[in-house]
Amino acid sequence: MYAIVDIKGFQFRAEENAILRVPLLNTAEPGLTLEFDRVLLLRSDAEIKVGQPVVEGAAVLAEVIGHGKGKKKVIFHTHKRKGYRVKKGYREQYTNLKVTGIRA
Repeated sequence: MYAIVDIKGFQFRAEENAILRVPLLNTAEPGLTLEFDRVLLLRSDAEIKVGQPVVEGAAVLAEVIGHGKGKKKVIFHTHKRKGYRVKKGYREQYTNLKVTGIRA
């Protein structure tokens, strides 16, 4: 059984005991259990339920493992023949979730 769930505007495939790397959830502390009710698709062995836009009564339960930062991304801008060079970078923050259950 798996579900396609919408978390902060991004879609993730959630299966039991799967680890999901989602955009940073500021209010979630490690060890906290969260419930995501924006389930777009739910597939079990017998059937597939597609939401319009969400599946009614379905939810994904997940436990917060921790937070982190991704690899550094470098942005480099130049204007030819003008001497303009700017180098910037950032590290995207994320939250790791462990899916503990899918409720249909």
